[in-house]
Amino acid sequence: MSAYHTPVLLEESITALAIREDGVYVDATFGGGGHSREILNRLGPKGRLIAFDRDEEALANAPDDGRLTLVHGDFRFVHNFVKYHGCASVDGILADLGVSSHQFDTAERGFSFRFEDAPLDMRMNHHAQLSASDIVNSYSGEDLERIFRLYGEVENSRRLAELIVSGRERSPLKTTQDLGRAIAPVLPKFLEHKYLAKVYQALRIEVNGEMTSLEGFMKGAMRALGQGARLAVITYHSLEDRIVKNAIREGCQQKLLTRVAKKPILPSEEEISLNTRARSAKLRVAERL
Repeated sequence: MSAYHTPVLLEESITALAIREDGVYVDATFGGGGHSREILNRLGPKGRLIAFDRDEEALANAPDDGRLTLVHGDFRFVHNFVKYHGCASVDGILADLGVSSHQFDTAERGFSFRFEDAPLDMRMNHHAQLSASDIVNSYSGEDLERIFRLYGEVENSRRLAELIVSGRERSPLKTTQDLGRAIAPVLPKFLEHKYLAKVYQALRIEVNGEMTSLEGFMKGAMRALGQGARLAVITYHSLEDRIVKNAIREGCQQKLLTRVAKKPILPSEEEISLNTRARSAKLRVAERL
């Protein structure tokens, strides 16, 4: 396991791929590289792995392995990149949609409200233009309410948006502390952390266009998978799980996919006790017909 990130549902997701030693596989979310390393362990000398990540810091952790091709880019373009790297199709695709432990635990990345005075950044790609600070300081009240309601399912989204607009009129909201002070009146007693988690989730999804990327990825993965290839996707909240579940259902209806497991595979109590970030994980697996 990497200190950068502890992979979730590692054995379950790798087993679900039914890896062939000479196969070609995709890790659509390299992160700390835990899943990628395990795939490489099961590949033979003729096997190949293509790994994606938008975060350059993640790709810097990649092992030196001639079978591994790294792609610094958005996994929504998985089909295009697979073709670009000389593959007509692949034998399996894995995506772990969670934010890495490193991103959450590095204050200057701005992904967590645990740090009192961190910048409101949340960009997975350092070169992206839009940051969380840009959103809270420039979006209209109506647009703020929309993203908090849709992407965070935040209670009192309108009141939350109003407090942000009011707060930024006094001074720009540039740090986690600035945002926390502005929205303090709406935070429920004894449930502050749960509420803030939803707020930060909504901002992160908007910053990185996560739902649009995921929808594009599911369509691209369907095109990139060869006959009998497996798709394994780990989700962490209802919004992304709904997109994955619906895409697989649609693929089944079109006779393109079949479900390998009718219900999502969940982490064991032992894994959750060792890694609390696994507690909301769901693994869905399908096979290309």
